Amino acid sequence: MDRTASKPRAAMWMAGWLSLMLIVAVAGREATRELNVFQIMELRSTLGLLMLYPLIRLYGGFAAMRTSRPLPQIMRALIHYAAQLGWFFALTLIPLGQVVSIEFTMPIWTAILAASFLGERMTIWKISAIALGLVGVVIIVRPATGEVNPGQLIALAAAVGFGISVAMMKSLTRTESTVAIVFWMLVIQSVAGFFPALYLWKSPSSEVWCWIVAIAFCGTFSHFCMARAMLYADATIVLPMDFLRVPLTATAGWLIYSERLDAFTVLGAALILTGNLLNLKPSAPAPVRAGA
Repeated sequence: MDRTASKPRAAMWMAGWLSLMLIVAVAGREATRELNVFQIMELRSTLGLLMLYPLIRLYGGFAAMRTSRPLPQIMRALIHYAAQLGWFFALTLIPLGQVVSIEFTMPIWTAILAASFLGERMTIWKISAIALGLVGVVIIVRPATGEVNPGQLIALAAAVGFGISVAMMKSLTRTESTVAIVFWMLVIQSVAGFFPALYLWKSPSSEVWCWIVAIAFCGTFSHFCMARAMLYADATIVLPMDFLRVPLTATAGWLIYSERLDAFTVLGAALILTGNLLNLKPSAPAPVRAGA
């Protein structure tokens, strides 16, 4: 598997992630009008497994899906599952643009975790990105007003979960194939959500089935795109490439649902994105010791 560092290749795969996640946001909003989030996640995972099967065959069949790191696979899948549940639930409580704006704190948590556990360097630009991101979140949520929307807090918790999940994915790409990572995520999440979904089951209408299929396809292959991008660049470089999702999702919310973003959300999102863009600054080369 080619793992040569390449920002253009990482950007190409992140463009796929961007497009697919935009569809997931709209499809998720529509599906939650009729179904509970546990059922949506269960259908997403089981249908996603079926859709992934051609890639499984292409990459050597189920025998090639064996993992040497089952515990990290399980932990990563469950953390992502909880974050995804929160993300879908937040879609029902606050505007699309606000959900995605808060979600963009994910690189903050990823940067901290990647530096702590994966050995990635914390540069002045990454520290600045973290500081700006935290200020941006405070502006969006505005805790001092005493009117914090629960959906904002759920979206923030989901962003933390996504950050942990992405840092763990970056670690897994060092030893596991991208298809195997997605495969185990779908298998574990299907098992984890089976009984809650069964208890709350409601037969979807034909229209909602279309949205579910869109969520399953885009949700599954967005993770493939993300995992491929992680092969070519550090996590703290890959994720900021996703910054266009904020204005694009806000525009979709405005066009489809007549949602408007207030000035606080726009300012907070701008600070978060500015911080993320600072992550694209090239790191200074490490000093070479004499005699090395």
